[in-house]
Amino acid sequence: MAGDTIAREALNQWHFVIAAYAIGLGGCGALVAQSWLAMRRAERRRDAGRDRGKQGQAE
Repeated sequence: MAGDTIAREALNQWHFVIAAYAIGLGGCGALVAQSWLAMRRAERRRDAGRDRGKQGQAE
């Protein structure tokens, strides 16, 4: 009988797992890069402030 067979679609969950890891690692990498750039900008501002302070004290 044709009605006895069950039509099933087998979804491959590994595509979703790989996509989740790619999104997670990509987001983590973007966060690290953004934090590193912000740290470099803050260090430059700090160094500029120190240089201005030394120039003001020397005069």
